[in-house]
Amino acid sequence: MSSREKIVIIGGGFGGLQLARNLSNHRSAKVLLIDKVNHHMFQPLFYQVACGRIEPSNISFPFRKIFQKTRNVQFRMTDVLEIKHQEKKVLCKDGAFSYDKLIIATGCKTNFFNNLEMENFAFGMKNTQEAISIRNHVLQTFEKMIIEKSQTDDGNWNIIIVGSGPTGAELAGSFAEMKRKILPRDYPHMNFSKLRIILVSATDKPLANMSTEAQEKSLQYLEELGIEFLAKTRVKSYDGDKVYFDNIDPIPSNNVIWAAGVTGNVIGDFSKESLVKNRYPVTRYNEVIGYSDIFAIGDIAYMETPLYPTGHPQVANVAINQGKNLAKNLKQKDKSRWKEYEYKDLGVMATIGKHRAVVDLPYWKFQGFFAWYFWMFLHVMLILSVRNKVAVFFNWMWSYFNGDSSLRLIIPQTTKNRTQQ
Repeated sequence: MSSREKIVIIGGGFGGLQLARNLSNHRSAKVLLIDKVNHHMFQPLFYQVACGRIEPSNISFPFRKIFQKTRNVQFRMTDVLEIKHQEKKVLCKDGAFSYDKLIIATGCKTNFFNNLEMENFAFGMKNTQEAISIRNHVLQTFEKMIIEKSQTDDGNWNIIIVGSGPTGAELAGSFAEMKRKILPRDYPHMNFSKLRIILVSATDKPLANMSTEAQEKSLQYLEELGIEFLAKTRVKSYDGDKVYFDNIDPIPSNNVIWAAGVTGNVIGDFSKESLVKNRYPVTRYNEVIGYSDIFAIGDIAYMETPLYPTGHPQVANVAINQGKNLAKNLKQKDKSRWKEYEYKDLGVMATIGKHRAVVDLPYWKFQGFFAWYFWMFLHVMLILSVRNKVAVFFNWMWSYFNGDSSLRLIIPQTTKNRTQQ
């Protein structure tokens, strides 16, 4: 072992980034952060990128910029293929990296529940590329409709969002406001009263993980915005033209967004036989059970505690605080002085359109106008850089007073066929 301990972190989400930042400039640690993209993404606002409310750059932060002034943190952009725990190496697409301590912070990906048709034709929203793809596709649909006019496919008139958690509810609310205030200005010769925003839920009310008051109020907000809420309905399949359900007739749609669940983003076959709910089982110190030098934090970690006997919720606050706690422990060489982790629930919130939000704090639940401002303030504060805070705040204020945004850019991806000479 070198004089400085080699710590490799796989994944720069909320947990991995927090851990790396708390280990920065720590003299006895040499930290390597690996991610398949070169930036951290503020996932709670992906839905606003998908609806053209804010630009991706406003909620994305390059890792090299974040760690520009640190001496002991390096970054490598590559795909992790395999963990060779016996050799203490991480095999990547572009090479191999040795470690003394390895932290897996790979987070989650969209869970299509083995529905291959849905996976092939519907959009997920777990990264920047997917959010931009939704924006491009929906806006291209409207451009297609204005050309085809009355001859347009019925599926173009239906935007279907599957999953009524915060992501699905917030996305539906944003599209509904877009339908009411923005699209009639952009396409004055089209009648958008026929455009349906449909939110599909397996439960009888949206936001099933929140309080009864929040669920009832959010349902009221959805109805006020003209969103069709399909309660106790499950999607069976989607062939790219029609969505098939278990209890109602199929609905044609060319715009289907899947927000119905996530699953752990596990690495290859590493410890696959011991996974719990597709997450790595860990001790109260975030050690992957059976490995003294491998840890897992955030959404990918399954930790049983007295308060959470079936594991912690897969939310940003858990990942952030597990990253902080693990950093403190790794700095403490005496393992007997390590501190166990326990999640402190700080609350849940969601916004469903302007002046419509629900907030569940540990000792206080409130909805409406004030909740909406509280949601805005907290999310601005959580964004990393001052520049990005100002950019997001400015866009929100412009939209608030003008009822519009100027960010509806269609930027399709291009591919080139390259042949080796």
